[in-house]
Amino acid sequence: MAVDFQLAPKRKRAAGERCCEPVVYPDVQRDEAARMAEVAKALGDPIRLALVDVLRKHAGKVCVCELVPLFDVSQPTLSHHLKKLRDAGVVDSERRGLWAYYYVIPHALQELSAWLT
Repeated sequence: MAVDFQLAPKRKRAAGERCCEPVVYPDVQRDEAARMAEVAKALGDPIRLALVDVLRKHAGKVCVCELVPLFDVSQPTLSHHLKKLRDAGVVDSERRGLWAYYYVIPHALQELSAWLT
């Protein structure tokens, strides 16, 4: 099937002039994109993703001492991953004596989840 296609001659554009109109504009605003990117970046590590999965499935707060045996990393490394998730606003913790108990913040993944669906 032949397609009739006209090519326009090349011309020099002024600085800042668009070559064409965008086909689609983003629905997400810049600040929303920054928040979602921070969450996505925190979830971009397999250990962090697995940590969120465990915490999400647990009914309450999970002691870090219960998490260490589930992963093939040291306790300081696991704490580092939990800190990254906490900094991104995905999980939070509560101190009880010497131990920290972690849980997923219920609405933390809603914005990213809604955008992905």
